[in-house]
Order: sequence, then C-alpha cells, then structure tokens
Amino acid sequence: MLDSLRCLVRVVAAVAVTATAVAAPVRTAHVEAELVSSATALTPDKPLTVALRLKMDKGWHTYWQNPGESGLPTKLAWQLPAGMTAGSIQWPPPRTLPVGPLINYGYEGEVFLLSDIAATSALPSAGPATLRARADWLVCKEICIPEGADLALTLPVSPQSSPDPQWGEAIARARALLPRPLAGWTVAAIGQGPQVELALTPDAERGDPGEIRFFPFAEGKIEPSAPQTLARDGSMLKLILPVASQRVGEFARVAGVLTASKGFGAQAAASIDVPLAGSVVAGPAVPGAAAALPAQYAGNDGNVDISLGIALAFALVGGLLLNLMPCVFPVLSLKVLRFAAHGFDRSAMRVHGLAFAAGVIGSFWLLAGLLLALRAAGGELGWGFQLQSPAVIVSLAALFFVLALNLSGVFEIGQFLPSSVSTWNARNAYVNDVLSGVLAVVVASPCSAPFMGAAIGYALAQSASFTVVVFTALGFGMALPYLLLAFLPGWRKKLPSPGPWMLRLKQLLAFPLYATVIWLAWVLGAQLDNDAVARLALMLLLIALSLWAWQTMRSGGARAWGSVALVGFVAAIVAGAPVVGAAVAGNEPAVKPLAADKGPWQDYAPERVRQLTDAGRAVFVDFTAAWCVTCQVNKRLVLNTEAVQQAFAQNNVALLRADWTRRDAIIGRALAALGRSGVPVYVLYRPGREPLVLPEVLQKRTIIDALEKP
Repeated sequence: MLDSLRCLVRVVAAVAVTATAVAAPVRTAHVEAELVSSATALTPDKPLTVALRLKMDKGWHTYWQNPGESGLPTKLAWQLPAGMTAGSIQWPPPRTLPVGPLINYGYEGEVFLLSDIAATSALPSAGPATLRARADWLVCKEICIPEGADLALTLPVSPQSSPDPQWGEAIARARALLPRPLAGWTVAAIGQGPQVELALTPDAERGDPGEIRFFPFAEGKIEPSAPQTLARDGSMLKLILPVASQRVGEFARVAGVLTASKGFGAQAAASIDVPLAGSVVAGPAVPGAAAALPAQYAGNDGNVDISLGIALAFALVGGLLLNLMPCVFPVLSLKVLRFAAHGFDRSAMRVHGLAFAAGVIGSFWLLAGLLLALRAAGGELGWGFQLQSPAVIVSLAALFFVLALNLSGVFEIGQFLPSSVSTWNARNAYVNDVLSGVLAVVVASPCSAPFMGAAIGYALAQSASFTVVVFTALGFGMALPYLLLAFLPGWRKKLPSPGPWMLRLKQLLAFPLYATVIWLAWVLGAQLDNDAVARLALMLLLIALSLWAWQTMRSGGARAWGSVALVGFVAAIVAGAPVVGAAVAGNEPAVKPLAADKGPWQDYAPERVRQLTDAGRAVFVDFTAAWCVTCQVNKRLVLNTEAVQQAFAQNNVALLRADWTRRDAIIGRALAALGRSGVPVYVLYRPGREPLVLPEVLQKRTIIDALEKP
C-alpha cells in the first residue's frame, strides 16, 4: 500500500513539473499580446523570467523606453500573488523608425519584453499560481492608436521546473540580445558646444564593429533625427552625437545603448553610462527637431525668437494681466479684504504691500527652480505643472474649503492655535501677507495671460540666471497693482468707515472660495473618476463637521464635541487618503483618457496633423487642460459658439484637442517646439504655410479673421 502511494505521489509531481503554462493571448486591433514564461513551473527562491510578448501587424510598431521624437513607451503593471515580486522591464535594443523626417525608437514584428519574477519560500505550494498584469502600449503606422490588455499567466508551483518547450528558447534568445555594459572598451564623452563626442577605445585588438548607433535613455538630450557620424582615429572610434535643439535642462552623463552592425565581439548591443566632460549647448534646429509637430513646421515663427528685453517686457505685462484671469480672483479677494481691514494706516499698508509682493516674487522663484530641476531630470513640464497632480488638487480643495468656512464664520482659526503661536502670529501679521502672495501664485499658475506664453517659453530655453530674471519680472508684474494700492493712499478715502459692512464683506468673499472648490472637484473628476470626486466630497464634509464640532466645544459646549471633532478629522484623512496615495504612488492608467468634448473635436496626435495638412485641410489645435480656467472660459465663450463653429465648418478646418490635464510628454514637446511652456495655446496649421499661434485670450473675431486670411 505504501509503495502504491509513493508511486502515485511521484506521478503527480512529474505531471506538475511537466505541466505547461496556461495563458490566453489577447488580440487587439493591431497587436497580439500575451504573458509567456521561460520555465514550466514556479520554484520558490528561484528566479523566473516572464515576457510580455507583443506581435505587431505588418507595418505597425510599438516603442522603446525612450520613444524618440514621438510616441509612448510600453508600460506593464503587475498584480502578483503573495510571496512574489516583479522587476522592471528589461528592454531589448531598439531600431530607428523613420516617420517622415522624424526618428522614433521602437520595435516591429515581434518583441519580448522581459521581467524577472522572484518567488520567495513563502509562496504557497498548494495549487497553481496566476500572474496578472495590465499592459498598455501605443501602436503606430500612419496613425497611432493607444491599446492595452489585461493579461494572465497560470503556472504550477513546484520544487522542480524545466525550460518551457514553446517559449523557453525564444526568451533565451531575447535575453542574449539585452544590452550589457560594454566590455573590452574604454568609453569617454566630451561636450563640444552643440555636439557630444563619444570616444570608444578598445583595450586590445578587436574586430571592426561596423556602423554604430547610440540610443539615449533620456529624452531631450541627444537629437534623434540628426545624423550621428562615426570617425576612426587609429584604433579609437569617435561617434559624434548632436545635442537636442529642444534640449531639456542640463545633463552631466551620457547614458544609453550602443548598437553595432557587426557587434561588439559577442555582444549584439552594449549599455554605457559615462560622465560628460566639457559643456554643451542646444543644437541648431534640424528637420524633425520639433519633436511633436509635423516636420514642415519645424523652426518656423511658431517658436518666437525674442530678446531678453522683449521677454522681460512680456513677462511684466503678462504678470500684470494675470490678475484679471478668473482663477486668481478668489485669493485676491482675500487680499482686498485685508486692505480694507487696515483702514487708513498708511505705513502699515505699505509694509503689508511689500510683504505680499515678497511672497509673490519668492513663489515665482520657487516655481522657476522646480521647473528647471524637473526638466533637467527629463520631465516634460510647464507652467501649471503642479495641478497635473491629483494629490495637489485634493490638497488645494481642502485648503480653500477650510478658508471659506473660516470666512463664513463656522470657526475661528485662532482658536485652533496655542496661545504662544497666536501671540506670535499677531505680532508678525506680515507673515500672513507673504503667505497670501504664495497662495495667489499657486492658484494663478493654471492661468496663462496674454504675453506670458512667449515670456515663459523664452525663459525655460535659456540659462538658469535668465530664467530667474524673467520669472522675477512675472512676479513683479503680478504684485504691481497691490504695491500701487499700498503706496497710493488716495483710493482708501473712498472706503466707508469700519463697521458691520466689513463682516458682511468677509462672509460674501467666502463664496468665490466655495466656487473654487467646485472647480477643483471637477478637475479631479477629469483627471481620475467620479469615485475620486465622491471621496473628496466626503472628506470635505467630514472636515466641516470636525471644525464645527471643535468650535462648538470652544464656545462652551460639552467636551464630547472635541471627540467628535477628532473622529471627524481622522475620518476625513481616511476618506481622502486613497486618492492622494494613488496619485503619489503613480497608480494611474498608462494611457490617460482624453477629456475631449463631444462634437467635431478629435484627439490630438502629431501624425494626425500631418495627414490632414498633407490632404490639403487646415487644422486648428486647442492645447488645453481641465485645470486651466482660461482654457474653459475660451471654450465656452468662443470656441463652442455657433459663429466660430460655422466658420470652422465653412473653411473645412479639422479640429484637434490636445488635453494636458495629466502629464503628456508628446504634448509637452509640442508646446516646447512652439516656444510655449503652458496652456492655453491655440495654433492654426495651414497647408504649405507656417503655423499661426493665436493669443491666449481668444475673441471670436480673432479666429474668424485668421480663417479668412488668404
């Protein structure tokens, strides 16, 4: 009997080891996708390679980790059983993908994107384990289509495994092609103005590697569409790499993949990461350098060539006009209330005005520093970048809601502060003015006033010192009206004497803040979903309950109200934490849904602009975002009106909308190529002509005249 049982156990174990993985390929419009394994089973404490296999239709391609001048890299989000972890994608060397004068990096035919799966000894041994992943990719031919699939792979768990008979060899070949650090060569990089010289010297006599191509890991460093030239100096090879004409920040290292037509010995491709000696500057514009624009529009007047003096004048006027933008009013109404509270004290008014200006200008310096740092790290960011984060949206909504409740009289801020802090705050009232200036800039950043676009675009294309100077002019322009009000006392004579009207004004000014909270909730819904809006609403409700309960206790109510306040505050944090946590962790769709309106508007893509203009049609592109109040005002008062829509239809104009509500590298590069760094931007592309960039604040007559212009 025991012998029979032992035999049965051996048979079951053998079947488990030799069982093949179970995975069903998913077929999209142009790609077949599936998860495939290098082995027949999961073995605890033994790594396993799982590949995302993408097989593209003939003529279609997907993208490498750096897509080149357009495109998006493939993304993979794993959902694994307990006891398992997944490494990041290991990218095979790409190939160049010419699209007109543009050069992209990616794959055609079939590609295996490898990930190493680690299974610890804690992995349950009973039954099979199912590995799940969400894959998202952009597949392109003449047009680009975002696709994705939810994939699953079921494997038995066994102390023994063998190579998968179907996919083991293919995955082994893919692993052999992965770039490894270049062995047997000394590599140095020297910056020489608009180019980088990559010197490769063999440590010993080696065969000729043939033609060499460098693929940078980071975008915005090396120009993809400019030719790379190879020169030989004895045994040394010199590869000349042109610096990107739309260079993103500074870079101190040259990192990427080298491919060689004859290989580097046994290596088909090699990775390098070496320090950059010398300095570089942005290279000259080349066909296709405008990464996300049709090539015929590269280097045209859309990228305005202005001097520092003109940029400073634009920044000063743009900052001044920023005060008239609708997103700024709620915070500035608080400043007007503070001016009214100071009454006729001339010296106090001047100091308060200077403190407010210091907060505004200091905030512009901080924004300039953040933009420069993030761009140097490779981010495609621009004016208003912080409102592309749902975590910032939730935080601002909570802040404005609390301020509005304070103005409405639900609670007094002073009652929440220790007496020592309250006394310090009373003696340092100017700190409130500085913070008011900071808050004004944070809320103003979604708006772009006339003249601001060209000034900011110029600033971010220059050195750090020039950038700070231009942003200083922006801040001074925004603060100028309040400095004038503070230093010119005549206007204060028109104010009535202090009295009950000040309390009514304070309560009335709460409503613009409530309106701002509604707008921020709408932006959050456009970024995420209705569940996020509901969680935000619940969080605000609990905040209101907590503040009211605390005020009730401090006004003589039972101490139990303090417990209600504490519970309400904790519950508010719990309600809002999933939204903020998901945003901070980056748990968002790899391909964001565009918030285009119903009607004639299509989603923006550089290839679509080129196709339409090649067919003889004019194209109007609306670069917009849900958090941009100026964009929404222009949309409702101008773009969606019957007169403008009729003008578009009569002139056979195609309408495209580039939604920058969430970060989008393609749209960021398109804005940079136009000399802009924020939205709104409105561009009319006409066949055979240069693009026409329209003002940030639209009028019906402006669009109609542009369409009728011969």
